[in-house]
Amino acid sequence: MVLVLGGAGYIGSHTVYELIDQGQDVVIVDNLETGYIEAVHPKARFYQGDIRDREFIDGVFEKEKIDAVIHFAANSLVGESMTNPLKYYDNNLCGTKVLLQSMVEHDIKRIVFSSTAATYGEPERVPILETDRTEPTNAYGETKLSMEKMFKWTDRAHGLKYVSLRYFNACGAHKSGNIGEAHNPESHLIPLILQVPNGKREAISIYGNDYDTKDGTCIRDYIHVTDLAAAHILAVKYLTEGKESNIFNLGNGVGFTVNEVIEAARKITDSPIPQVVAPRRAGDPAKLIASSEKAKSVLGWKPQYEDIEEIIASAWKWHKSHPNGYRHS
Repeated sequence: MVLVLGGAGYIGSHTVYELIDQGQDVVIVDNLETGYIEAVHPKARFYQGDIRDREFIDGVFEKEKIDAVIHFAANSLVGESMTNPLKYYDNNLCGTKVLLQSMVEHDIKRIVFSSTAATYGEPERVPILETDRTEPTNAYGETKLSMEKMFKWTDRAHGLKYVSLRYFNACGAHKSGNIGEAHNPESHLIPLILQVPNGKREAISIYGNDYDTKDGTCIRDYIHVTDLAAAHILAVKYLTEGKESNIFNLGNGVGFTVNEVIEAARKITDSPIPQVVAPRRAGDPAKLIASSEKAKSVLGWKPQYEDIEEIIASAWKWHKSHPNGYRHS
């Protein structure tokens, strides 16, 4: 039985759908701060509560026979982490500390952690390798790196094995069109672009068009959310087979420029999608691409969605039918 923390959120809900498709028994814990009850799979058992609440999390471990945990429960807005870092330390680090104390107490030995390539900060090279130095440039990345270190020392002391998955831009939506990306406020590029043909915004802003890239706009790594879900499930399998703790990057290895993503969205939506150039944002590197060779060779991960148009088409199917996300008004 797998416990998915943050299973009502974007990547968490897609992971639950994939687990249930594979016949797994799934328990979800989510405080619904940024998740949605509508995203919860009807076949999963749902507990609303906060991982910082020791009594609550102990109660879940006592009621359910959990074999492994997949941990998505964290605040994840880079900008907000810079203006309110203590919120990130409280939720991401204190929440994980309470969770690990409870896991040790209940002798639960396996956790897969949704980390971030923001742990690397400004990349030394592209694509980024797992062995590259980690110097986060924002509080969000710093808390995720601190969580990884907490797992490392808990493993040393208590033999609690972990896999940490570092990735950049999750995107796309479930093939059923039932669940997809819904953030408030929205900060991710593809949903923001799709707000234009959906009549929710006039134009898409490009932050800087004078970077050292093929068309002057930033290059980012985009991974379909279902491919990310598959990697988390493979990581659970890896730990269940008794393997050692490990860290893997998940990336598409090539990256797409902001202009390429907008162009693909124009094609898929058959809409002009006006764009405006805005000043660069502080701390935006020109290129962020991760190598996932290690995940492919060790976990046997094979991304199914490598074409940006196919990724955007799945996102558009969701956004077109859910212009207000999960909220109907």
